[in-house]
Amino acid sequence: MVSKLEQHIVSLLKEGDKRAISLIYENYSGSLLGVIQKITKDHALAQDALQESFIKIWKNAKKYDSNKAKLFTWLYRIARNTAIDKLRSHNIKFNKKIQIADSNVYKLSTSGLNQDTIDLKKHVASLESKYQIVLKALFFEGMTQQEASEELSIPLGTIKSRLKIGLRELKKIYNP
Repeated sequence: MVSKLEQHIVSLLKEGDKRAISLIYENYSGSLLGVIQKITKDHALAQDALQESFIKIWKNAKKYDSNKAKLFTWLYRIARNTAIDKLRSHNIKFNKKIQIADSNVYKLSTSGLNQDTIDLKKHVASLESKYQIVLKALFFEGMTQQEASEELSIPLGTIKSRLKIGLRELKKIYNP
């Protein structure tokens, strides 16, 4: 059975009346935030996801069909999906930062290099094309290994192997 409050909120949503969002916030925000926090396990991230949820609720208000789901079920699904998307996005950004910080790719020693023979682009061009592509993406275009993998449609493990082999070949050139 649908309550009068729920019917009122649904009719306001269908009319595009902004009072609907206020009523939803007053009556459901605590429950929705609880759902989101269980998923994200981070209060600040949960607050962001709740705000995004309310934006999605408002943008999709006219799509709500009371024959398919109760209002809270519809709100719950939007909040849950938004929380999952937010968490995935946060984890991807966090993992990229970790990958760069933990990578040994940027810790190349330059102490034994002969400054007269440094012409990196020329020497990279002398390598096999499969190594050139990876080295150019990582060093000249500034991509992470994951970004290069996605951009070049090459598995991440292959990117790492080609990087290692390419650097080993360059080492032979610079340090015969």
